[in-house]
Amino acid sequence: MRSSFKLSKSSSSDKLNKSKSSICSPTSLSTKKKEVQENDHLVVCFGELLIDFVPTLSGVSLSEAPGFKKAPGGAPANVAVGIARLGGSSAFIGKVGEDDFGHMLADILKQNNVDNSGMRFDTNARTALAFVTLRADGEREFMFFRNPSADMLLTEAELDKDLIHKVSEDEITFLTEGEDAFDDNVVMTKLFHSNLKLLLVTEGGDGCRYYTKDFHGRVNGIKVTAVDTTGAGDAFDEKKLRDALFFANGCGAITVTEKGAIPALPTKEAVLKILDGATTN
Repeated sequence: MRSSFKLSKSSSSDKLNKSKSSICSPTSLSTKKKEVQENDHLVVCFGELLIDFVPTLSGVSLSEAPGFKKAPGGAPANVAVGIARLGGSSAFIGKVGEDDFGHMLADILKQNNVDNSGMRFDTNARTALAFVTLRADGEREFMFFRNPSADMLLTEAELDKDLIHKVSEDEITFLTEGEDAFDDNVVMTKLFHSNLKLLLVTEGGDGCRYYTKDFHGRVNGIKVTAVDTTGAGDAFDEKKLRDALFFANGCGAITVTEKGAIPALPTKEAVLKILDGATTN
């Protein structure tokens, strides 16, 4: 399972594309701007939303797979749906193609109680597709079909500013300029800053690390039999933080037991059940 890091009050995102592109605004999507302004706990996720094609048989190459299961995904969208399923309030900002897949993804967010009013539809680019290779242990590799895809073409002018009135071990290594991503001093020096309240570094099946200006630590993962690790790292005073991270680890553990990302995201009840009897140390 790949590691990742998240910053408090932020999410994974692609760089904004400054070039012009033809879009179709989502006239059929409900807008909840008043609710957004009144909700101080809204989590806005920004970036990719795509279709994962997951092989029905693990441990084979893409060419050898007998078939594929269509599953909605994309790290920011996974986070948004995960929050909503756990009883929180979330919104998604991003772009998909003006095609059947794009509208299917918009509907899936709406069905999962995610505010999708920040979505845009591009008439000249397709919704992103990713074919996933699953190893026998559930780990995966991706083959993306982007030329470019719509999620890469969101412009600054298309952002719904009413929604905003407020990454893996590989990514951390990049951000720390090649220094040891597992060294707490390196993480605090390279990534933490005075305006940041919380920095999380997820470590796949091993759990996650947390950093604040006053303390830092680590919470173990939950051991399960992994089927598909897609979306697992997107699912998440010190004691309260450790409890929250332990809960997030439970979310990730459940997510890897089914194929696909969004379809495998758990409810609060399912997480509490798997945590019963587990320990944080």
